[in-house]
Amino acid sequence: MITSQAQNRTRATRAVPPEQDELFRESRANPNGSDVPKPKENDMQNQASILVVDDDEVVRETLEMLLDSEYKLYFAENGLDGLALALQKQPDVLLLDIMMPGVNGFETCRQIRSSPLIAEMPIIMITALEDRDSRLEGLRSGADDFISKPFDGIELSARIQTITRLNRYRRLIEQRNELEITHQKLLASYTKTIEGWVNALDLRDKETEGHSIRVTKHTVEFARVMGIAEDKIETIRLGALLHDVGKLGIPDSILLKPGALDPEEWEIMRKHPEYAYHWLSSIEYLLPSLDIPYCHHEKWDGSGYPRKLRGEEIPLEARMFAIVDVWDALCSSRPYRSALPVTEVLAYIQQQSDQHFDPALVEVFLTIRHTT
Repeated sequence: MITSQAQNRTRATRAVPPEQDELFRESRANPNGSDVPKPKENDMQNQASILVVDDDEVVRETLEMLLDSEYKLYFAENGLDGLALALQKQPDVLLLDIMMPGVNGFETCRQIRSSPLIAEMPIIMITALEDRDSRLEGLRSGADDFISKPFDGIELSARIQTITRLNRYRRLIEQRNELEITHQKLLASYTKTIEGWVNALDLRDKETEGHSIRVTKHTVEFARVMGIAEDKIETIRLGALLHDVGKLGIPDSILLKPGALDPEEWEIMRKHPEYAYHWLSSIEYLLPSLDIPYCHHEKWDGSGYPRKLRGEEIPLEARMFAIVDVWDALCSSRPYRSALPVTEVLAYIQQQSDQHFDPALVEVFLTIRHTT
């Protein structure tokens, strides 16, 4: 039969036969004894919980007197009921008697260890058996510790405090690991969503299909050569992927126009970095990555857009990306021109040093291109 703390409280105050009095050794001196005020009801949720599985009513009552003030208690009178209650309540510790009729403590312990939901539950076996073989059998069954009858109240309290503390540490680590796994899955979902936006832009503008993926790859390589920390690399990667997302706000008549844009059309085209910033700046996860979408058309001499930033006012990531962006554009074919030879593209980038591009970064980029 399964019994709860409330159902057993009245039995714990009954007189105990003299021959059983030794079970109460140390309990009167134990600070966890029945004279200690019960915890407030709003503190109960923070209490560790203990499931006691023992067929002896006096043992259950003794443990209740020793532990009731400090722990939330559950009781079962046999192994099968104990297993069911363990699955239902998932207590912090199980106090398990060995010698019980039917399913004994060893078998109950083995069944708990084979149940994934409660397999890690700490088990302290209660035993009057002092022989080595019984304790070895308990260990083989999965017991974590033993407490001997008659109970020493101070020893029992110390063992339970230690094992509950360790179990709670283990649970905290498991929860943190689960949170980290969930976090990584969420980040992966964000990345897939971003890649979906990029693919949508590629489908819309076939002339630049694959451009975002290529410039992302080269920008990450550039960043690593520059010695940028690996945790910053992911921020740069996302920014490179999203660099042209603002073009989703540019009308097809302008974005897909086969000829040169007139001044009014250029004015609209130059708004795409601002569109990207306004769309994405409210997404906290993406905020560190917006330097590239917002600033990649700024120029070292201050003649770029949208804010005419100059020199090191332009974020480093955007200055790096600007070189890679122009490199890929000139090395790729367009309907109105063929791809330029690599030597011409490198010469153009060198020519634009200190005008369009950061001269120090141009030197690094040219060194990378000459060695690949």
